Amino acid sequence: MRPTRSLLTVLGVTFGLAVTIGNVIGAGIMRTPGEIAAQLPTFWLFISVWIIGAIYAMLGANALAELAAMTPQSGGQYVFVRRALGDYAGFIVGWSDWISTCGTTALVTMTLGEYAVVLMPHLPPARVIALVVVAVLTVVQWLGVRSAAVAQDITSALKALALILLIIACFSAGGRNPTVTGLEVERESSMFLAFLFALQAVIYTYDGWTSPIYFAGEIKNPGRNLPRSMFGGLALVTAIYLLINIAFVRVVPLGTIAGEKLAAATVARFLFGPNGYFIVLAIMVIALVSAANSNVMMAPRVIYAMGKDRLFWHGAAEVNAGGTPDISLLISSAIAVAFIVTGTFETVLAKLAYFFVAIYALSFTSLFVMRRREPNAERPFRAKGHPITTAIALIASVAFLIGAIAGDTRNSLWAVGLLVASYPIYLLIRLNR
Repeated sequence: MRPTRSLLTVLGVTFGLAVTIGNVIGAGIMRTPGEIAAQLPTFWLFISVWIIGAIYAMLGANALAELAAMTPQSGGQYVFVRRALGDYAGFIVGWSDWISTCGTTALVTMTLGEYAVVLMPHLPPARVIALVVVAVLTVVQWLGVRSAAVAQDITSALKALALILLIIACFSAGGRNPTVTGLEVERESSMFLAFLFALQAVIYTYDGWTSPIYFAGEIKNPGRNLPRSMFGGLALVTAIYLLINIAFVRVVPLGTIAGEKLAAATVARFLFGPNGYFIVLAIMVIALVSAANSNVMMAPRVIYAMGKDRLFWHGAAEVNAGGTPDISLLISSAIAVAFIVTGTFETVLAKLAYFFVAIYALSFTSLFVMRRREPNAERPFRAKGHPITTAIALIASVAFLIGAIAGDTRNSLWAVGLLVASYPIYLLIRLNR
């Protein structure tokens, strides 16, 4: 009988920082400033919404770092939600997180392919490029967690370097005072609603800060290194985001980028002329390779953990000699490929977007439950300011979820339908256990 292997505890803080930067910073920061500028026409409003988004993410990291450090098992938020709230809550979190991560892999690689074709028209179609990227990254993961971690470190470092060079170029060549108000954009909604819409977009742009949690069972000294990875990664992301936004406004007024689908390209044209657009696309391709690698790494860890708990096929818990959950990797990459081939990833992600915030709400609730149920459990890290800080994060998540439902009733009804349909499926899995 083949011996059962376990995941390898070989990852450190450097990887935690790299996977956070890799997963959080993608195409969003190049596009979102245009959306925000269209809603918030003055510099201090524009920059404050990015600061508030960072505070929300930090409050969330504060709560989840305690849960992850006391439950150091790879698998994402599924692990401690199941421990705190039971199998069904864990089932919902695990399945929705896994499917959405596979869908994100498809979205990221398709976007990468589209940008690559614009840069080099002789390349094959975007869909073919996306499939090749998924295949190459799957092979890298198959070789082992060490090779996957090195790939993440390198691609994240290249991404950060490219963005830093863009920031330096903006500050060096731009001559504007960012706080000087330019031409204001007319809005149909109130300033309060405009700020809420802007905050919603910013929170989505910060999403992905939970990445180190997916590897909690593979990070050395998780009680110390998980919080360091989460807070350190978020601090770096926040610094890059704030500097990019200030740098953009140093080159052009807010009114110039307001409503632009690719704000960074507008700024780059002012800096580099017609070639600015292609420079931004090259930066985005680099950024998306890093994001794709992180998602290909994360998705298998979710069903690996579920397979161990028999809430997924138990074969998904197999680990190869390199420390990679290989069967889970193949299944996850196959789902991403199916999304790319059928072009259904955008539809799936739109319907699962509501679970994204609901998962955070369940995670924050888990901290309250664990503090009450297991007051004497070992906690290498304790959430600062709990219960007040956790309550703020929970209330914000619920409010954000309500706003998302109100803004897109059709897809929210689909999400409710998926939730209702999930229960009999869960019961069938329980029977098979």
